[in-house]
Amino acid sequence: MLPPFKIFAGTNSRYMAEEICRELGVEIGKMNIQHFADGEFEVSFEESIRGCEVYLVVSTFPPTDNLMELLLMIDAAKRASAKSIIAVIPYFGWARQDRKDKPRVSIAAKLVVDLLSAAGVDRVITMDLHADQIQGFFNVPVDHLYGSSVFIPYIESLKLDDMVIATPDVGGAKRANSYAKYFNVPLVLCHKQRAKANVVATMTVIGDVVGKNVILVDDMVDTAGTITKAADLMLANGAKTVRALCSHAIMSDPATERVEQCGLTEMIFTNSIPYKKECSKTTILSVARLFADTIHRVHENESISSQYLL
Repeated sequence: MLPPFKIFAGTNSRYMAEEICRELGVEIGKMNIQHFADGEFEVSFEESIRGCEVYLVVSTFPPTDNLMELLLMIDAAKRASAKSIIAVIPYFGWARQDRKDKPRVSIAAKLVVDLLSAAGVDRVITMDLHADQIQGFFNVPVDHLYGSSVFIPYIESLKLDDMVIATPDVGGAKRANSYAKYFNVPLVLCHKQRAKANVVATMTVIGDVVGKNVILVDDMVDTAGTITKAADLMLANGAKTVRALCSHAIMSDPATERVEQCGLTEMIFTNSIPYKKECSKTTILSVARLFADTIHRVHENESISSQYLL
């Protein structure tokens, strides 16, 4: 017989874990996180998990505290004799640091993977990594899901004519090209040059957007400088409307203000990160069912390939 499974949540990801539990028809696990005056905290499971398959739902944003919380949850589960420990990380922080792009810098994504492995994780379920090759840093199975599972039905519901798929930078060309192939529409690229991190110096459009309904595709929006500049540039080049699909709503200030003031018709996110600010242009799509179905399939040792639309 399969071991029972239990789902537990980190502090800032409880909303996601509760949605996942509702989809699966199970109760969320009881856990306590005690904070001390100096910022240190202690994690303890308030029910037996001996012999259980344990799923720990934690998005690592903001990155530092949530990552440490996840590491302590993994360690506590291992010491409580859990049969297997699966980290469910809807948003995998530090993923932008996946290589040495200049001398004397760290590769934070690899360090985070090493920390998760050292803590004792047995499997990872995540979504829309900034770079697919981060999966190769792991020596445990990684189920890499895609936000396209919720984005594609939503785009289809809009019934847009003369649609083109665009990417705000050439680094996202592969991701955007998958959408363009699926919808059988043209692909448009934006070429950008940065003055420094989070600051775009110049941007040019490669492709025809005149009279088109443009869908910009990206994996995350941080300060929204790139995506809003790309949207305004598309409109300046003759686009009819511009919408943006972005899996992870980091939305650091002044991102919300920039989105409100730019020419975007709509900014569409998943709820991998809780977005609590008021913005008239944002649409949030839940990925709880996607993760719930994946958890069910992993637990039942079933294939998850049907999850992939692209």
